[in-house]
Amino acid sequence: MSGLFGQTSAAASSSTTGDISKDVALTSPPEDGISDLKFSPQSEHLAVASWDKKVRIYEINAQGGSEGKALFEHEQPVLNCCWSKDGTKVIGSGADKASRMLDLASGNTTTATQVAAHDAPIRCARFVDIPQQQSQMLVTGSWDKTIKYWDLRSSSPAASITCQERVYSLDVVGSLLVVATADRYIDIINLSDPGKFYKTMQSPLKWQTRVVTCFNDGSGFAVGSVEGRCAIQYVEEKDSSANFSFKCHRSPTAGAGSSNNTNVYSVNAISFHPQHGTFSTAGSDGTFHFWDKDAKHRLKGYPEVGGSITATDFNRTGGIFAYSVSYDWSKGYSANTAQGVNKVMLHAVQGDECKPRPKTGGRK
Repeated sequence: MSGLFGQTSAAASSSTTGDISKDVALTSPPEDGISDLKFSPQSEHLAVASWDKKVRIYEINAQGGSEGKALFEHEQPVLNCCWSKDGTKVIGSGADKASRMLDLASGNTTTATQVAAHDAPIRCARFVDIPQQQSQMLVTGSWDKTIKYWDLRSSSPAASITCQERVYSLDVVGSLLVVATADRYIDIINLSDPGKFYKTMQSPLKWQTRVVTCFNDGSGFAVGSVEGRCAIQYVEEKDSSANFSFKCHRSPTAGAGSSNNTNVYSVNAISFHPQHGTFSTAGSDGTFHFWDKDAKHRLKGYPEVGGSITATDFNRTGGIFAYSVSYDWSKGYSANTAQGVNKVMLHAVQGDECKPRPKTGGRK
C-alpha cells in the first residue's frame, strides 16, 4: 500500500537515526522569520505565522504538495497562530497587541477581524472550552503580564487574570490550561474554574522557559528551556514520582582542547503525537527528536536541517510532522541576515518512528 508522500508504509528502520531526505518543502513559504505553525484539527490545512506580518493557510495533499488557500495581515510581526475546534476559524496574534480572526466558513480568505487586544504584544493564544459556555472562547497571553478570555462576539474580555510576569507560552488540552511566564513561573488553570490559578509552580528547569505543551490526556505537560533541557511534569501531586527532566539539543564543542565543553541550544518547540502520545522536541541546533516519555527513551533523532527549528506540529492523524526552519533570535539581532533560510518542511511519519516502546517489566 502506498503511503503518504508516495512512500511505502513499511516499518521504518530500527536505527535511532531518522531520515529527512524525503521531507517535502512547503510551496511559497513566508518571506521573513517563521514564528509558529498549526494544523487544522479537521482537515489537511496548515496555518503559518511569520514576522512578515502575515498568517498563511495552505492545503496539503497526499503527495506532500501544498497550495496557498488564504492569507491575512497584521500591522506588526505575527507571533502565534491557532485553529478553532471545528476548523473554520484561524487566529493570528502578534506584536501589534492584537489577535485577529479569519472565518473560513464565510468564504473570506483575506480580511481578518480583530477579536482581542492587550497593552503589549500577544505572545500566544488558544481556543478553549469553558463549561456552561455554548461556544468556544479564546484565551490570549501577553507580555503585559495578563491572560484574557474572549467571547468572539464581544470586543471586551470576558475575564482577565494577572500573571507574575510576561507570558511566553501557553497550551490547553481539555480542562487543563498551562501558562508559562518569565522568571520561570508556571500557572496551571482548571477551566472548570477559569478565573483563578489552580496551582502555581516554578519550572523544574533552572533557565528561561521557551515552550510548554500539554499531554494529550491533560494529566500534565512538557516544558522546554533555553538551556537544552526538557521536563515532564504531572499536575497532581499523586503523580509526582513520574516527573523527570532530561538533557537534549546539545553537541560537543569542536576543536582541540574542547573535549569537556558542550554547545547548548534552546528547545524551541514540543509537540505530542495525537495517537501515540509520544512527543517531539526541536531546537536552535536545527535538529528534532521523537521521545517516549513513559519509557524515558529517545525513539529517533534526525540530522541537522540547515537552520534553527522555530515551530513544529503533527497533523490530526499523526501522519505528517511539520517543522519550520528559520532564525530564532537566539544569537540576537545582529545574526539575523538576509541570507537566512525561511522554509516549512513536511516529514511523513513512517512505521515505528513515533510508536512507543513495548511495555515491559510492569511499567505503567
